[in-house]
Amino acid sequence: MSNLDWLVLGGSLLFIIVYGVWKSRGSRNVSDFLLGNNQAAWWTIGLSVMATQASAITFLSTPGQAFSDGLGFIQFYFGLPLAVIVICVSFIPIFYKLKVFTAYEYLSHRFDMRTRVFTAVLFLLQRGLAAGITIYAPAIILSTILGWELKWLVVIIGVLVIVYTVSGGTRAVQQTQKLQMAVMMGGMLLALGYILYKLPINLPQSLAVAGKMGKLNGLNFNFDLQDRYNFWSGITGGFFLALSYFGTDQSQVARYLGGRSVSESRMGLIFNALLKLPMQFVILFTGVMVFVFYQFEAPPVFFNPVVQQQVMESTQAEEFKYAQDNYLVMFKEKKQHLGNYLEALRRDDAKGQEIYAFAMHAANQRMDTLKKDAKQIIAQALPQAELNDKDYVFISFILKYFPHGLIGLLLAVFLCAAMSSTASELNALAATSLLDVFGRFFPETTNTLWLSRLFTVFWGVLAIAFALAASLFDNLIQLVNILGSLFYGTILGVFLVAFYLPRIGAKEVLIAAILSEMLTLCLFFLPKFFPELLPNIGYLWYNVIACAIVVAVAYLLRVTNKFSQEEL
Repeated sequence: MSNLDWLVLGGSLLFIIVYGVWKSRGSRNVSDFLLGNNQAAWWTIGLSVMATQASAITFLSTPGQAFSDGLGFIQFYFGLPLAVIVICVSFIPIFYKLKVFTAYEYLSHRFDMRTRVFTAVLFLLQRGLAAGITIYAPAIILSTILGWELKWLVVIIGVLVIVYTVSGGTRAVQQTQKLQMAVMMGGMLLALGYILYKLPINLPQSLAVAGKMGKLNGLNFNFDLQDRYNFWSGITGGFFLALSYFGTDQSQVARYLGGRSVSESRMGLIFNALLKLPMQFVILFTGVMVFVFYQFEAPPVFFNPVVQQQVMESTQAEEFKYAQDNYLVMFKEKKQHLGNYLEALRRDDAKGQEIYAFAMHAANQRMDTLKKDAKQIIAQALPQAELNDKDYVFISFILKYFPHGLIGLLLAVFLCAAMSSTASELNALAATSLLDVFGRFFPETTNTLWLSRLFTVFWGVLAIAFALAASLFDNLIQLVNILGSLFYGTILGVFLVAFYLPRIGAKEVLIAAILSEMLTLCLFFLPKFFPELLPNIGYLWYNVIACAIVVAVAYLLRVTNKFSQEEL
């Protein structure tokens, strides 16, 4: 990195933090600290909601997901607009009417304190772990690529977030997130523009190449429970995940509970729903264009350069170099077929296009085989090395091909995203800990401002500690969504019973929720240890299944109890 990159990176982060602290100075009470004294306008709410969801994982990992699998991940968000409609109609008016500080506070009005505490604890478990991941994800990737010390990078990100979140609470989060979203989306649009500029072909030709290589497969209507991303899992599982995330996750609920009115909160959520799909499409499309770029420039056989260097210094160095050389030979063959395909495209030769597209596919499959061979060599040489390199695709591309200044801006995008989502999580974790759990046993403390700040620091330190102890696995954007899907379905089921089944009581819903959570964890863990007993199910379906179990079991318990009472 050059001095210009450091200046852009440091200047962006410093300005955002100082601005957030200045604009939110002087929180006087718990309401001001946790809800921003209900002064947020609709566009502030919308940007804050988007920034909370758009973590560093979104910008680091999603392009790598598209590079590998194409646009199919966009289907994950198909259920979001429908979920927002339900939240605007049912959730927001009730939360405002009861003047709740947290979503779970409503459950003590509708059921009892046990149900409130149980759902709050599920949230704390899920979001507490996620807070560590949102710090850890960019830290480990940036430290690996840039050679920075991981533990110091984790601590720096965590401490910066704690400082401005503790100083201003919700208002600090909202004010900084407006600038962070500007940096994040501005940086991604510049990155996409620069990639298109660097491509040796025009946009229509790039789309043709991406389409022939299967990277524009944004829709899949095949119904398959084991397929993570298709239209049906997105419109159903994605709907339930979005409904639970935006309707019951305090890190999101706090964003719109701080609005000036019901209408402002509704407009903020609708604003988010309208922009979320285009934003994700831009990020995914950037990854697809990186893939097209690497059809003309030789990609590394493994995108983590540090691991590559370690293998080249091991006893498997010659074997790895042989796989790498063969990978390059196959790339040159594919590039030749690509040139022939583009020539056929210019001549409008349909038959030639099909012939050379088939040859490209065959060469690409052989490259994939060689990549798998290289990963096996890495596994032998470095048993502890992470073999999934999707999360390193975009950052390694940036550092190798982007000009100085733009590199600093893109690194600021990643760090801003980490800070924005982590700040929202810490604010929500503090509110839930104080009001829904700690306040259950010490009710006189719920209006204590210093205790709100103390819980913010506590969860910030815990997130840093978890980040320091965490280990990378799978694609990070999927990891966060899997973690959410393990708990969100149960929480959502409790809220749906509360809203739409007024005759069901606290005892029935609590038993149903406990059973649902146990079965969800079994669905996740059993296929890993006993695949012959239970097939693996795409994680988006956990939200549907868990929610349905809560509603069905609670209803059956209610009916059974009613019949028993009538018999008595």
